[in-house]
Amino acid sequence: MKELLITMKINLYPVIAVFALISWVQQAEAESSQVETEQKLPAVTVTGERIGSFNSDFVQVGTFRDMAPIDVPQTSNVITREVLDAQATTGIFGALRNTAGVTRSQLSGSTYDNIAIRGILVENRSNYRLNGSLPIINLIDIPMENKERVEALKGASSLYYGFVPPSGIVNLVTKRAGKDPVSNVSLMANMYGGINGHVDLGRRFGSDRQFGARINLLAGREDIGIHNFSGHRALVSGAFDWRITDKFSVKFDVEHYRKEVSEQAAIRAPAAINGVITLPSVPDARLNLAGKWQKYDASATNLLLRADYAISDNWGLLFEIGRAETRRDRNFSQFQNYDLATGNGTLRTFFNRGQHWDNQNIRTEVFGRFPGQIITHEVSLGFTGNERKQNPRTSSMFDTAQNLYDPIDIARHSPTVPFSANRSKITDWGVYISDRILIGSKLQAMLGVRSSFYESTAKTTHYKADRINPSFSLMYKPIPNVSVYASYIEGVEESGQAPSNRANSGEILAPAVSKQKEVGVKALVGQGILLQVAYFDIKRASTSVDTANRFVLNGMAQYSGFELSASGEVTKQLSLIGSALFMDSEQLNKANASTFGKIPDNTPKRTASLFAEYRPDSIPGLALSGGVYYVGRRPVDSANQAFVDDYATLSLGARYMTRVAGKRATIQAVVDNVTNSNYWSTAGNGLLGVGAPVMFKIASRVEF
Repeated sequence: MKELLITMKINLYPVIAVFALISWVQQAEAESSQVETEQKLPAVTVTGERIGSFNSDFVQVGTFRDMAPIDVPQTSNVITREVLDAQATTGIFGALRNTAGVTRSQLSGSTYDNIAIRGILVENRSNYRLNGSLPIINLIDIPMENKERVEALKGASSLYYGFVPPSGIVNLVTKRAGKDPVSNVSLMANMYGGINGHVDLGRRFGSDRQFGARINLLAGREDIGIHNFSGHRALVSGAFDWRITDKFSVKFDVEHYRKEVSEQAAIRAPAAINGVITLPSVPDARLNLAGKWQKYDASATNLLLRADYAISDNWGLLFEIGRAETRRDRNFSQFQNYDLATGNGTLRTFFNRGQHWDNQNIRTEVFGRFPGQIITHEVSLGFTGNERKQNPRTSSMFDTAQNLYDPIDIARHSPTVPFSANRSKITDWGVYISDRILIGSKLQAMLGVRSSFYESTAKTTHYKADRINPSFSLMYKPIPNVSVYASYIEGVEESGQAPSNRANSGEILAPAVSKQKEVGVKALVGQGILLQVAYFDIKRASTSVDTANRFVLNGMAQYSGFELSASGEVTKQLSLIGSALFMDSEQLNKANASTFGKIPDNTPKRTASLFAEYRPDSIPGLALSGGVYYVGRRPVDSANQAFVDDYATLSLGARYMTRVAGKRATIQAVVDNVTNSNYWSTAGNGLLGVGAPVMFKIASRVEF
């Protein structure tokens, strides 16, 4: 208890310091209020989603920027700030579990969330975007505290984003200063002693409110309930904007976050015997096969500058430049070569030091409208340039005895040989044009084409590729709140990089083409519920591990099925967000008999989620919530020699909004994995991960 109190005191220093900043800002506002009231401000029109909604009025990803979801001819999901708050979510998997087809891959999530959508890995260097543009690096937990929303654009997205897998784009939109000032202080703690303090400040300044600033500060102690685990995380971020003239404005985002924690060991699937893998019983969720000293220490800095210029009432120009940088030291361990009956085996630890990833991105685009009485064209013409450098340096490894069911403490070790560099660089640039054609009030067509250049240079490989990729969609709206669409998209993607546990570790595979077809229906019903039903068919290059333990391309894989979702308000008292996936997938690589016709590893046929919040009229301010999250059984390898069982977790929560000393306050309690189930939460790349144990957390927020 004494240690916890000391940690709380240290972690709350940033919170205490910001109280002084809040006081100063409020005093400055009071002194200037008389002057401001004497000035007549110009009328300001504010657009955006409804406050407190589980649904969104627009998306901000790719070429569909600021479009209503019902007009997007592709499956898209938005997790709003209200959903994030209702679930007390602080990580990317916690947000995306509300969308269909999302699973963890390879890692259990104690350090960061490695995610697959529809069985296809969301590439950690290219598929995560900040404010629709900058490719940030998902090798450290991306904090949600400074994000306004999380968007998932499912499927191929190469028209706007270049060489990316057809799993989808995860777009993270930062909080910005609005018309109302924001001064929030929050605390969150869990049953295992984890605690963090968070400050959120937003203001607009100037005679015409032309300056905006949104600051988020976070510091906390990490504990997730597994043994031999400790650490901390922190965030400093700012989102600034300046309306220089009526036609010219700039935005600047900066965020720096760090996480240092003990990394939970991964578990390798046993070797196959006569073509069958026998999996061990699921270990206790609180066990950790790694030592407390086996740390994962990472930090990330993301910078994004954007300028917008209105050429005329119908035409505009934007320019963006950004950089994302991540550094990491890691002691990664995996448990292997074990006896299923006794649990005795070997823990192998890999030392990584000074690992470095650097993404630099530039975009310029001119966009506008050619209005007509019957036909209107909305055109975008742009250029993107992206350079991704990485140096995943590795060193020695060591083996030590360990037991799966009764772990022993692991003695501290240090690297014994010099670190070796494995530098690589990817250059990805392209020119694109898209035309959204509005024909009357009911018919829409979108045409797009991208010409791309790609070059990848690594220690042992060098690839160049030029590619032209088209996209096409047609949409019909019989009534304003219903749309029916069909689309065809070609994408290009990096085929992946061989992971550290393969013989060709670090090798970057040749790029490949993916093709996607989709038809769907979207409708707005009731109080504002968005319903989506889509059938998709994706064909992409397939990877596997050969007999020499090499990660290689070996054919084609097909993913097809139905995806359903609903989000919004059923009544004024009841909100929900739900999803379901029904999918068939198979590998079409005839040259490899062991995997032909089999399901790609870690790919479920079924997933489903449903989260609802009810606010009874009889108790104003009270909100009760519950969520169920289901993931179907998945193969542990591409030969389908074993499957991890399906699982479902239950979450329950309650929050109460009231006033304390005249200030708005919220008190909240949430329990995840209420039944404390043990289950395999992840598979893929020959690794298994155990789901997190029951988690009870409480949170409070005061709005000054």
